[in-house]
Amino acid sequence: MSHKEDNEEKRRCHRTDLYASIPRTCLPIVYHPDYNITFMGLEKLHPFDAGKWGKVIRFLKEEQFINDGNLVEAREAAEEDLLIVHTKRYLNRLKWSLVVATITEIPPLLFLPNFLVQRKVLRPLRTQTGGTIMAGKLAVERGWAINVGGGFHHCSSDRGGGFCAYADITLAIKFLFERVEGISRVTIIDLDAHQGNGHERDFLDDRRVFIMDMYNRYIYPGDEYAKRAIKRKVELDWGTEDSEYLQKVELHMEGTLNEVLPDIIVYNAGTDILDGDPLGGLSISPQSIPAPVQALYHLLSTTDHSVICQHNCPLRLLLDLISQPVHHHRKQHGVQS
Repeated sequence: MSHKEDNEEKRRCHRTDLYASIPRTCLPIVYHPDYNITFMGLEKLHPFDAGKWGKVIRFLKEEQFINDGNLVEAREAAEEDLLIVHTKRYLNRLKWSLVVATITEIPPLLFLPNFLVQRKVLRPLRTQTGGTIMAGKLAVERGWAINVGGGFHHCSSDRGGGFCAYADITLAIKFLFERVEGISRVTIIDLDAHQGNGHERDFLDDRRVFIMDMYNRYIYPGDEYAKRAIKRKVELDWGTEDSEYLQKVELHMEGTLNEVLPDIIVYNAGTDILDGDPLGGLSISPQSIPAPVQALYHLLSTTDHSVICQHNCPLRLLLDLISQPVHHHRKQHGVQS
């Protein structure tokens, strides 16, 4: 996309509540109690913990690192926001409980009336999606931001899967391209144990987005078409352990940041690399879980990059950033609300 086309895109923005001003008294950590999915125990039918976000926040509050007054409250993404990326046809398909049951891999949902599915399942996911978009703006303004939820990296503009119904990563980046002057290059670092085929499909032919993806090659989704979008692909074997994992992640993360000069970095964390995780198939010890993001934190501490962290962001990173956030000189960006 040319500079002229980019400026025209910014002028055509719809009005949104997701780019509202946030008080400086708030930490750039985005959360809402509605992130957590609880409904008649149905959420327990999937190995994915649909209440983990509240557990993280509860721990941080108990340890007095945060309180309700200094958290940024996420807002639900409206349909007009979602249409920046998603097709109308796809959003209409989510009005069928069978489709949502397939995407979330919770079969009993297909027997529920869709208004309940919207309220108990999709609204929490839309709120997390709004949180990721809000974190994008906050990262530009503060130098870093964390959405405690989100990271729905299996969803693209016209298809969902793997418990991902909305393409929050793509949406956050598209919002930045449309609304923030000076944001024209983005790097995605995706360290979830699964391939991030959703954002890869969305940015397949977009030179503005550089994708590093490190994942277990033998598990879901195995999307060969989407892999064409990965600029730095790191495929892992079953049972990869600490030494090999940390060596590869540090090598390729540094290589990624040396290869391109992005205006902002989207870091999709994932604790499903943990040994014993029912979905990830890797064997990383609890002690090594924070290491990749600490390495990124160290690399960023001497640069001019903003960073958005999301999805299972390791507790250690939250504690590090709360107590000693990244400080560096920021370029001035014009943000359109």
